[in-house]
Amino acid sequence: MVVGPDYSTDIKDAQFDEVEALLCAAFPMDAEARLVRQLRADGDMLVEIQKPWEGRIGGYYALSRMQAPEGWACLAPMAVQPEWQGGRLAERNPNMDVGGSKDEMYRSPWRFGTRMLQELAAMYEIPLERLPANVPKTIVVLGQPSFYSRYGFSLERAQKLQSPYPLECTLILRHGDDVPEAELIFPAAFSKL
Repeated sequence: MVVGPDYSTDIKDAQFDEVEALLCAAFPMDAEARLVRQLRADGDMLVEIQKPWEGRIGGYYALSRMQAPEGWACLAPMAVQPEWQGGRLAERNPNMDVGGSKDEMYRSPWRFGTRMLQELAAMYEIPLERLPANVPKTIVVLGQPSFYSRYGFSLERAQKLQSPYPLECTLILRHGDDVPEAELIFPAAFSKL
C-alpha cells in the first residue's frame, strides 16, 4: 500500500499547462509561472520534477542551470497544490486517524514539499564517486532558512558567496562541510521578474 503521494517523476511537455496552473494557484501572482516559461525558452532548465497524486501534479520543483559557478543549480520555484499544503491531504484521509488523533508521524508522508525535499537531499548522501554525473555539484535556494535547513540546505555554508540576493535567505545543498567562496550568477530569467 502506498502511503502518501506517488513517486517523483520528471515533467513531460504535455504537462506544461498543468504545471503553469499549479504555479498560478500556489502563488499570488504569475511570476513563478513566467520564470518557468522563460527558463525553458532560454534552455536553462535542468530538470522539472513532479510529485503526483491521484492523476494530478500535487507538488513541483524546478532546477535551473546557474551561469556561475559552473555545475551549480538553482531550486526555484517549488510549489504544492494549495488544498494539499501543510499535510491537509492527510487530514481529509480517514485512514490517517490514529487513535482518534491526527498523529504527525502519519501525516508527514503526505506532505508533498517535505517528501520532495527529502528525496532531493538524499542524493547528496550518496558518495561522490557513485553520484550520477548530471547531479549538480551544489543547489542554491532562496527562501526561508527555517524551512529549507530541515532538508540539508545550509545558510551558514552560503555566507561567503557573492549574490545579487540577500545572503540571509540564500542556502546551499552540497556534499561535505566546506564554505565555498564564489560569485552566484543566476539564469537570465531571474533578472526579468
